[in-house]
Amino acid sequence: MRSRHVDHPDPQGGRRGAAGLRRPRRPALRAISEDLAPLLSALDALLGGGKRLRPAFCYWGWRAAGGEDGPGIVAAAASLELLQASALVHDDVMDSSDTRRGQPSVHRRFEALHRAQGWPGDAESFGGGAAILLGDLCLAWSGEMFETSGLDGASRLRGREVYDLMRTEVMCGQYLDMLEGTRRQANVATALRVVEYKSAKYTIERPLHLGAALAGARPDVAAALSGYGLPLGIAFQLRDDVLGVFGDPAETGKPAGDDLREGKRTVLVALTLERASAAQAAALERRLGDPALDRPGVDELRAVIEETGGLAACEAMIERYLREAEKALETAPITAAAREALAELAVAATTRST
Repeated sequence: MRSRHVDHPDPQGGRRGAAGLRRPRRPALRAISEDLAPLLSALDALLGGGKRLRPAFCYWGWRAAGGEDGPGIVAAAASLELLQASALVHDDVMDSSDTRRGQPSVHRRFEALHRAQGWPGDAESFGGGAAILLGDLCLAWSGEMFETSGLDGASRLRGREVYDLMRTEVMCGQYLDMLEGTRRQANVATALRVVEYKSAKYTIERPLHLGAALAGARPDVAAALSGYGLPLGIAFQLRDDVLGVFGDPAETGKPAGDDLREGKRTVLVALTLERASAAQAAALERRLGDPALDRPGVDELRAVIEETGGLAACEAMIERYLREAEKALETAPITAAAREALAELAVAATTRST
């Protein structure tokens, strides 16, 4: 399915709304101490990038249910970008990731600050602690931005249940992801469970539900948005899994093969192990999760993933879930403008360049 370009609100609501939250906080934080300035700088750098998908899906969930464009929904949708910032900062600490969106991850920024200042103590511990606190601030500010969006109280009350569920699910998904990486026993079914709760619901289905709930959507609209959003969310994450191994660092903002160094037990890895010979499986298990994995090692594992048919199987799954989402969208009881925008977003979410 292809569609013409559809305009979304001010980079999908995210950049304008997030900046609008940060500005009032600057005087308040600096009134506490100028030493807090590096936290704001790190947040500015993180929010300067990203695809703004969650605000976009929230906005079009609102429009799908008949809501009109306006500053209230833009601000409420943009609050999800701060929720995403919180998740990314914490995720990078858990994964010991060096980069995010083409620049040092937040905890690495604060490690570097510690070393540059010549402070005593452990730089790594300081960086991790500072990042956790900034992630917590982003989580708190996302809720505050939602509540002060300007939407009426009845609308916010309808949306709050979805918003709270969304936050619970993504944190549970993060734990399951960490657990599978620790147990090293993931299969396709358990890897898909992580995908559903860490990414698919959080990235697409729940933002759609949030926008729809804010607009007072009928139950059939919410159900139709699930029929589109959940399979699309799975396809989105499977594409991300592929990019995590085969992606161009200039496009992904992370070093080539970073998911392999982190030992991610993705669907792509599970599909590969299902199809691998004993020797291929041993090679993959031996190198997966090695933080010192160099470019030849990445190339070796890429070859295993391709030769076993794991990559082809993952691409086929992406296509299957995308077709399911497109079929659901065709018959969804939503506005024509939302249908067109969501068709475009489906393509954007699943055809990112490698």
